Formats: sequence, structure tokens, C-alpha cells
Amino acid sequence: MARSGAGFTLVVTGGGTGGHIFPGIAVAQAMMARRPDGRVVFIGTERAVDQDAMRHYRFESRAVPCGALKGRGPLARLKTLAQLPASLMAARRVLAEIRPQVVLGVGGYVTGPVVLAAKTLKIATCIHEQNSVPGLTNRRLGGLVDRVFLSIPGSEAYFPKERCLLSGNPLRREILDLARQPGEAGRVMLVLGGSQGAHRLNTLLPAAIAGLGRLAEGWRVIHQTGAADETPVREAYQDAGIRAEVAAFFTDMAAVYQQAGLVVSRAGATTLAELTALGKPAILVPFPFAADDHQRHNALALVKAGAALMLDQAGLRAEVLTRELAALLGDDSRRREMGRAARGLARPAAAETIVSECLALAERRGGSHVQEK
Repeated sequence: MARSGAGFTLVVTGGGTGGHIFPGIAVAQAMMARRPDGRVVFIGTERAVDQDAMRHYRFESRAVPCGALKGRGPLARLKTLAQLPASLMAARRVLAEIRPQVVLGVGGYVTGPVVLAAKTLKIATCIHEQNSVPGLTNRRLGGLVDRVFLSIPGSEAYFPKERCLLSGNPLRREILDLARQPGEAGRVMLVLGGSQGAHRLNTLLPAAIAGLGRLAEGWRVIHQTGAADETPVREAYQDAGIRAEVAAFFTDMAAVYQQAGLVVSRAGATTLAELTALGKPAILVPFPFAADDHQRHNALALVKAGAALMLDQAGLRAEVLTRELAALLGDDSRRREMGRAARGLARPAAAETIVSECLALAERRGGSHVQEK
């Protein structure tokens, strides 16, 4: 299947959330830095979240129709299962056109048919698992692919150990560039709900910050809400007289992170990798309905290292958040210690590690034309 004499081509497949797409973008950036003569093509879905995330990056992309299984009702699952043969055939057609040497799955339901199609075409395959508890698709694929890249120690228990490599979670170039810059964080509370927002955090934070009173003086708020809650959250801050920059989504996350002295966030794997790379102290409120409760397991790694506090969403009240925020805002040395602990967990070379392994895998498959130049 590999193209004799052609430049190296990598397909990255996945989607459904920014947490899946952004690690793929990071690997693509690292691949093009290593092999400017190469080519990276993304295969995702036509869902808005995938298209929006890719819009700011100049990579080729294709879409394969595919539905979800986990977390759906019986009728939706039946529809997805009935669609799988068509999804597999569509993926085969796209791969036959692109003719890559390696296919890398980064999670999300589209990964399944694309990686399976690659196997039928004898293309080398890898997956990357961002979370401590793997998703359904990656668990199914782990026994089939040539390599499994892991972000968090312990998740190798779900895969054949001889295929696993602890790479860390790849971060986009703009985040890594920021991590290398010296400088003190600003007095900004950054609230992140993930790429699709977090309604419970959006509801609690304006009231919690209002409860700080004079402790919040000198601090301001940047709050990513997701599309649904942008207007009511902005109005809640205005009504409370709090300086806040509110947006559904921030495209330049490096600029936002640069200002943050404290982060309140969900516990998605990509966000946590960014927090550790940048050394940001955090209060984490894991999404309780995440598949297999993986956000809680993700957060525990930071909590155990002293890099973050974790609060359960169940029964969480604004006054509890106020108390935890007050303790951190009033203790500069504690925030610095948490930031140092966070940096100790970072794996900034994750994308380069994955790129090196993909190139080596292609070479072992007989693609002598992919050797480093």
C-alpha cells in the first residue's frame, strides 16, 4: 500500500471533542517540522466540533460518516451498527486515495472504521489514548494495532503491554512555545469547561467569585463557557460587578493561559496536559458523566502530586467553591508550589516521541523512502 519513492504520508483520525482533535494537531505539527516534505491528512466527521477545531490549522482533511455507540440509546446504537459497513467502505476509499504509510487514531468513534480499514489495506496502525481509562473504541483497537501510545501511567493495563509506549499527551506548538517562556503568571482566574463548555461550572463560578468579596480585588476572570451559556454567564458577572472576559471559545489558548494565575477546570486529558506543561495550579471539577468516570481518574494524578485540588460536582455549592478559591488566592506560595508540582508531571516531548515511532514503524514495514533526510 505504501507509495514507493513518495514522501512520507501520515493519516490522523479521530474527533468528537477538542480533547481528541488537539493531540492529533500537535502530532501533525511535529511531523511537518520533522519532515517538511511529508504530508498529514486528518480523517474526522462532519460534526461542527471537528470542523471548528480544524478551521484554524492548514491541514488537509476528509470526513467519513460514522455514529457513536457509547452513551447512546438502543435505537441510536442500532443505527450506528447498521452504518458501520458503509463507514468502513468509505474509510477504505479515502485511504486508498491518500495512500499513507501510517494511520494514527487519536480517539472518538470515527477512529474505529478508519483504523480497521487501514488494517485491511495492510497499512501500519497506531492509536493514542489520552485518558487514564481508555475509551471504548481504543480498547477494542488495542489488540489490533501495531503501537499504543499512552498519556498516563497505569492505562497500559487495558492493552497488550508489549505494544504500549508511555509518550505523554501531545501539545500544540503554541502551548509548548509558551511553556518555554519565562515570566510570572498574571492575577487572572481562568475558568475552562472544555471545548463544549460545562453548564454546572458556568452556573457556579459567577456566584462563587462574587462571594470572595475583597479577596478578589486585583484579580479578574476569563471564562470559557461553550456556546449555550455565553450570554447568561456574561450577564451574571455583570450583575455581580465582576471584571470578566467571557467567550464561548478561545482560539488563542496560549494567550489566555499566559495570563492565568489559577485555573478552575474540568479534567479532560488535553487540558490537564496543558496545565502541567505550563505549571498552572488548578481546582478540578471532573465531569461526572464522562465515560468510565475517566476525568476523575485523570485528575487524581495531579491531586496526588500536589498540583491540583479536586471537587466533586455532586452537591457542589457556590460557597464551597468560594472557600477553596479564597484559600488559594490568599496564599501565593501555595499556588507557586502547586505550579512547580504540575510542571513535574509534564511530558513536553510527547508529539516528537510519537512522530519518531511512526517513522520507525513505517521503516520497519519496508518503506525505505521514509528514512530521515
